[in-house]
Amino acid sequence: MENRKSVLLAGGGTAGHVNPLLAAARCLRDKGWQVTIVGTREGKEAELVPASGFELNTIPRIPLPRRPSLQFFTIPTRMRATVRKIESLIQQNKVSVVIGFGGYVSTPAYFAARRAQVPLVIHEQNARPGLANRLGARWAKVVSLTFPSTKLQAKRGKTVCIGLPLRPEIAALAKKRQDRQEQGRQRQAALKSFDLNPQLPTLLVTGGSLGALSLNQAMQAALEQLPENIQVIHLTGKGKDEPVRRALPESLKARYRILDYLVDMERALAASDLVVCRSGAGTVAEMTALGLPAIYVPLPIGNGEQRLNALDAVRSGGALLIDNAKFNADFVTGKVMPLLLSPERLEQMSQALPKEGTDAAEKLAKIAEEVSR
Repeated sequence: MENRKSVLLAGGGTAGHVNPLLAAARCLRDKGWQVTIVGTREGKEAELVPASGFELNTIPRIPLPRRPSLQFFTIPTRMRATVRKIESLIQQNKVSVVIGFGGYVSTPAYFAARRAQVPLVIHEQNARPGLANRLGARWAKVVSLTFPSTKLQAKRGKTVCIGLPLRPEIAALAKKRQDRQEQGRQRQAALKSFDLNPQLPTLLVTGGSLGALSLNQAMQAALEQLPENIQVIHLTGKGKDEPVRRALPESLKARYRILDYLVDMERALAASDLVVCRSGAGTVAEMTALGLPAIYVPLPIGNGEQRLNALDAVRSGGALLIDNAKFNADFVTGKVMPLLLSPERLEQMSQALPKEGTDAAEKLAKIAEEVSR
């Protein structure tokens, strides 16, 4: 085991940062690497990393204040202490490459890699890169991107587009869907598990684990006008299912499944012919890898990154984009339902999606191998 290579992975805050990190971590571990993961106690990584069988080495969260405050003047001292802690981990574990996925956690890891003279690899999930990755790109050996349109370049190293390291369940489903007969079998089995009819086109509506109130309200307002020859799987978000359940007409109950949350999300995706969803980087990458036509309704807050995330898929002809304010009952009945009832158009959209593959984690592991000393 003396020659076993060692990698340090840094990233966290949201599941969008943590899921690709864990996909890469599993791949590297399977290839015999020693994996060290750095994150905070406050971020999603505190839950997801231990649940995946990895130890989480915690560091303080050091966000930049949005307004001038006394806290701003403590940042350099806190940053130095955190960088030293990560540098110590690098030395103790004989780390030969650091891979960062952005977010607050990554900034001190990037500084620590530079101080320890360890090669740095960055993965940027979003079409609009975050501050940490823009900083780290100045000295990274490799900057890897999810979307070809992302404007982030390694200043001295190389830049490659590899897609997003996918959760194992999604990667496995995507590979199965490459075979048309297997895709049909997966769809039939998934629909049976929801007690739905394999002969009817199926719409999946999801706002993620937290749900999307605007999507729920639009679907709820359209319930009385939905066609008789469609069926819906509606994931409302935790604790947000009751209003939709109360509004569901008796005539729809056999073909409209309402769940607030689904652990095995891949089952709903396997059952679906069309998806209405937000356009976080992970969601867009998964729909693209699965070849699933989607209608993206970007989150109306933030820096507009969700709209940018969807653009490559939209430009390819494999997805539609609609503003959150315009996604209403009229749009559901006038645009979503006609598309769902057009198998030829859905097939065209599926075929038009970029073929990014399901091997981004493998590509990232190969990059780590190439740059490690």
